[in-house]
Amino acid sequence: MSTMLPKFVLLWTDAVMWALVVALLVYARVVWRSPNLRASWTLVFRDAAAFASAIVLGLCLVLTLLDSIHFRRALPAASTGSPTAAKAYDTRTQSALDSLLSRQVESREATYSRPLAYQSFTLESLTVDGEVRRLPPRLLHGGAHLRDPPRQWAGDIGARIAAGLAIGAGAALLLGAWIVLGVARRNGWPWSEALGRVLRDETDIRWRAALMMLTVLCLLVGPAALLMNDYHLLGTDRTGNDVLYQALKSIRTAFVIGTLATVATLPLAVGLGLMAGYFKGWVDEAIQYLYTVLSSVPNVLLIAACVLMVQVFLDQHPEMFETGAERADLKLFLLCAILGVTGWAGLCRLLRAEALKLRELEYVQAATAFGVGPWRIMARHLLPNVMHLVLITTVLDFSGLILYEAVLSYVGVGVDPSMNSFGGMINLARSEMSRDPLVWWSFAAAFGFMVTVVLAANFFADGVRDAFDPRARVYRARRAPATGKAG
Repeated sequence: MSTMLPKFVLLWTDAVMWALVVALLVYARVVWRSPNLRASWTLVFRDAAAFASAIVLGLCLVLTLLDSIHFRRALPAASTGSPTAAKAYDTRTQSALDSLLSRQVESREATYSRPLAYQSFTLESLTVDGEVRRLPPRLLHGGAHLRDPPRQWAGDIGARIAAGLAIGAGAALLLGAWIVLGVARRNGWPWSEALGRVLRDETDIRWRAALMMLTVLCLLVGPAALLMNDYHLLGTDRTGNDVLYQALKSIRTAFVIGTLATVATLPLAVGLGLMAGYFKGWVDEAIQYLYTVLSSVPNVLLIAACVLMVQVFLDQHPEMFETGAERADLKLFLLCAILGVTGWAGLCRLLRAEALKLRELEYVQAATAFGVGPWRIMARHLLPNVMHLVLITTVLDFSGLILYEAVLSYVGVGVDPSMNSFGGMINLARSEMSRDPLVWWSFAAAFGFMVTVVLAANFFADGVRDAFDPRARVYRARRAPATGKAG
C-alpha cells in the first residue's frame, strides 16, 4: 500500500519566518568574514547574561521553526475502488510541533485539572456504594496508568522526576564535554586546562554561563519530558486542553510578532530617517510632520482601529481560506504589518538626528563634491554608520512587541481567538482567577513563559547595546576579563 503523504501548507508567517532564518544565516556568514563585526559580536558573548539569554532565545527559535512547518494529513481513500479518486485531506492544519506533542493534543479532558493531577478539579455527582456523593472523577488521560492512584501517585511522580534529572544531568555532561573539547581545540590547550579555565570563568567568551544555562534547561526538560507522557504537567483549562501545549504554541506567536513587526518597521524608519537627515529642507519638514502626527494619536487606538478593519474584511471574505488556520495566520501577519507601519516614528527620529551629524563629516562632503549621487551616499556612507543604532533598536523593541501582543489580545484586538498566544491565555484566565476555588495554573503558565522570553530578550538586548554602542565600549572594556584568548 502506498504511503499517503501529507499536503504541506505554506502560511504567510511561515514563509516570512523561514526567509528571516535564511537572512540570519547570511548575516552570520558576513559576521564571520568581517573582523570588526566578529569582534563586536564577541563582546556580546563576553556578557554572561547575554550569552545565557541567547541560549534561551535559541531554544525558543527552534520551537518556533518546528511550529512553522504546517501540513494537512491525508485521509484514507474512499472504498470506491476507483484509482482516479481525488485525494482528501484533513481540514485541520497541523505543525511539526503538534506531531511531537501529539499526546498533549489528543489527551483532552472534560474540564479543569490541576498540574500533575489524576482527578478532575471540579466535583461531580458519583454513586459510591449505592450513595450519591460529590467527588472529583478520574481523568481520562492524566494518571490513567495508575491502578491505585492514592498510593502510587507520589511514588510515580518521584520516580519520574529522579529519572528525568538523571537523564538531564547526563545530557548536560555530554554538552559540557563537547563545549570544553571545542575550547581546547580552538586554543591549543590540554583538555584539563580548558576545563579548569571554563569552570573558573577565565575565557573571554563566558562558556561557564552557557554551561550553567544548558544544565538548568536539561534538568528542567528531562523531568518534564517524562512527566508529560502520562500527566498534564501544567494542568488543563476549562475545555480540558493541556496548558503546557498552549504555552509552547504561544512561543511561536510571540516570536512571529516580535520579529515580523520589527522587520516591517525598518523600511519606513530607515528610509525616511536617512532622507530627513540628509536632504533637510522641505523633505525633512514633511517627514517630521508625518511622524509627529502619527505619534500624536494613541498607539493602542490606532492599532485597534486597523485591526477591526482587517477583521471586517476577513469576515466578509471567508471564501479566501480553505481552513481556519489560514485565516488566523493572515490576521496575525496583518497585525505584524500594522504594528510595523504604526511603530516606525521612534527609530525614524533617532536616525534623522544621526544622519544630520553624518552628512557634515568630511568624507560625506568629499563624496558630494566629487558628484556622487545622494542615494549612493546614503547607501554607502550613511547606512553603514547607523546600522548599530538599527540593530540596537530592533533588539530592544523585540520584547516590547511581545508585551504589546499580550495587551492587545487582552483587550480583544490581538491575534485570532483560535490561535494560541500569551495574551489570549491571560485573557481567558481573568474569569478563572475569580473562581472559588482559584484556578491559577493557566495564568501562571502564561505569565511564567512570557516573562522568561521577555527577560531573555531584554538581557540579550542589553548585551547587544553595550557591544555595538560606541559610547558604551569604554565601559565594557573596563569590566571585560583580561585573560587568555577568545574561547
